[in-house]
Amino acid sequence: MSSAVICKQLFKRYESGKKAVDAVNGLDLEVRRGECFGLLGPNGAGKTTTVEILEGLIAPTSGEVEILGMRWGGRNDHALRQKLGITLQETRLRDKLSVLETLQMFRSFYDDGMTPEEAMALVALEEKANSWIVKLSGGQKQRVAVACALVGRPELVFLDEPTTGLDPQARRQLWEVVAGIKDAGNTILLTTHYMDEAEKLCDRVAIVDHGKVISVGSPRELIAQLGGEHVLEFSLEDGASGPVAASTFDRVDGVTQAAEERGTYMLTVSEPHVSIPSCLQVLKEEQLRLKSLTTRHVNLEDVFVSLTGRHLRDE
Repeated sequence: MSSAVICKQLFKRYESGKKAVDAVNGLDLEVRRGECFGLLGPNGAGKTTTVEILEGLIAPTSGEVEILGMRWGGRNDHALRQKLGITLQETRLRDKLSVLETLQMFRSFYDDGMTPEEAMALVALEEKANSWIVKLSGGQKQRVAVACALVGRPELVFLDEPTTGLDPQARRQLWEVVAGIKDAGNTILLTTHYMDEAEKLCDRVAIVDHGKVISVGSPRELIAQLGGEHVLEFSLEDGASGPVAASTFDRVDGVTQAAEERGTYMLTVSEPHVSIPSCLQVLKEEQLRLKSLTTRHVNLEDVFVSLTGRHLRDE
């Protein structure tokens, strides 16, 4: 069996008075065994609702869901729970239990698994074994939550926005933990709205918007859809006779896409050393003065904006 997760035409509708809200709206998804698969999208896109359905926490309104070759809602439920590790978007642990006691409790939920000490070692928290949960930093608490998800030696690990609210150092420490889980051969389904996190950790990514998957592929494949590997970003000095349309720069050599947002122009190109002189020539012809110019690599944020017209952090 090559697929760890399969869902087809998944719907989840919430009735709220006279208004119905479709949190998941016909979502199709497949996660292969052994990969780190990311669900990438803004808050409210339907990521967490989808994951909660896959985890068996809530039932879908309609659609088919298959997890590790089994389905929820019957005799397979106990067997499925033994094979899953779950870190929720907000994990609430008992403040006055130690890290070791917390892992001992979670280990008791599984028929088989690793020792609490092994789980602590996986997330580099051995020195905090006897510390109360309440005394830990935010990043350390998240690592404990991940250790709780791993203590049963799961085949499939769900990580729902595990680094939200963490400082940059704590985020990168947790990235190392996730990379270690993947290297051990586990299947991971990760939800995030951090583009750099998805690019760093995921073999494949599904971009989700308004409860649907709108594109899927490896980060490199999705980025290649824009037809260029680099972005020229620049702004103009005041003094133009009026708003300058992004289409003005369509004639720059090598441009595959031109966009403007809040006075910043973004040109997707393949060869910056060719496009930059051409861009300067167009500016000269249009009697426009350059205020600033930078270059960077195309990222998944650019892909999302291209597909939806808005940013990953937009509500």
